[in-house]
Amino acid sequence: MQHRGGNAVQEPRILVDCLLATCTSAIAIVVLRRYAVLFGLVDHPSKRKQHVGKIPLVGGLAIFMGVTVGAACYGQFHWFEKSIISTAALLTFIGALDDRFDLSVRGRLFIQAASVVTVIAVSGVYIHTLGTLFGHDIELEWLGPPVTIIAIIGLVNAFNMMDGIDGLAGSLALVSIAAIAMFVGTSTLRSSLVLLILLAMASLPYLLANLGVMGNKIFLGDAGSMLIGYLLAWTLIRMSQVPESNLSPVDVLWCVGLPVCDTLSVMCRRMSQGKSPFKPDRGHIHHILMRAGLGPRSTLVVLIAIAVSIAFVGATLRDRVPSPGARLATFIVLMFAYGLFTTRAWLKQEAAQHEKDLRAQPASIPRGVRAATRPAANTSQPPINAAHREQVAAPPERPSRALGTARESTTTVR
Repeated sequence: MQHRGGNAVQEPRILVDCLLATCTSAIAIVVLRRYAVLFGLVDHPSKRKQHVGKIPLVGGLAIFMGVTVGAACYGQFHWFEKSIISTAALLTFIGALDDRFDLSVRGRLFIQAASVVTVIAVSGVYIHTLGTLFGHDIELEWLGPPVTIIAIIGLVNAFNMMDGIDGLAGSLALVSIAAIAMFVGTSTLRSSLVLLILLAMASLPYLLANLGVMGNKIFLGDAGSMLIGYLLAWTLIRMSQVPESNLSPVDVLWCVGLPVCDTLSVMCRRMSQGKSPFKPDRGHIHHILMRAGLGPRSTLVVLIAIAVSIAFVGATLRDRVPSPGARLATFIVLMFAYGLFTTRAWLKQEAAQHEKDLRAQPASIPRGVRAATRPAANTSQPPINAAHREQVAAPPERPSRALGTARESTTTVR
């Protein structure tokens, strides 16, 4: 009875902590937005980033400040939560440096891996089991730490790559947090749930500012996308490794289904073309939808609906299909179907754009050369000799145009 009463007493306190996280994030946005230009934390328009004017890259810093203040006021976190918040501070700082100076991919990956290793060493939390699959308990043993490093770095960069239009990364984070709460229910891992709620509440002011509802627009930045992916990844791992949390390792995939499917399909497509998996292009699902004619807001709504649907399907399967192996097989089929659909759509759009560029190419040829290459009306006219043919050289290849078809003040190529 005392335990229940203590929880009841703590409920108003948690609400206050969440409100503090929200207010701190909102105040930080107002303050940081004023000094963003001074510190160089602004996003400039470019071929990859097609927006209007200089946009402050302070969303991630504001979210981190909100989470930190809320966590300090809560004051009941264990070593695990304290370690991931501490290393998240390092990642947020590195992300801000990347926003300012454009750090190398190897440097970012090294810092991310070092942060994961630090948490494993301090808390002892890592992926030690994949659960019971097809009648066998899959224990990773010594493979646990390396698999954990790969999984966390993968989800961190998945959210970074999905941060391509206004509100997308933040909205997908909220969907994932809601999905985790739906899977976990009344879990005993109270502190991990509180951390996720603080993250959600601190993200709300950013979403309003990013969508232009709260003053001038701001962007999440690499600091924010890395922070969101990092906190989500660690919380999912922690909950999936504790039986009483009701979240199996297979269920984790359904909570972050859209970022996982999109990132894996894009990376596989890039590597199949001999490119780096981190080389930016316009092959993500939000680029495909916008090139198909949807606007940024319509694309955002569609992708949120897809993410919610994936989580709902996962929760339904968890209740009706007791076999984790069957649920894993279903997710793999979904992932392959997603990859085939997006790859086919992207190839068709690339082919259409290439054909359009070829049709527009003769317009760049000088008038005199274009007249020389025009077919003669009189068939008796002598053919062009070799010397003249050398003068009629092929026009230089035109650089490919921006591929977005909708208003792209909100679009980033990742």
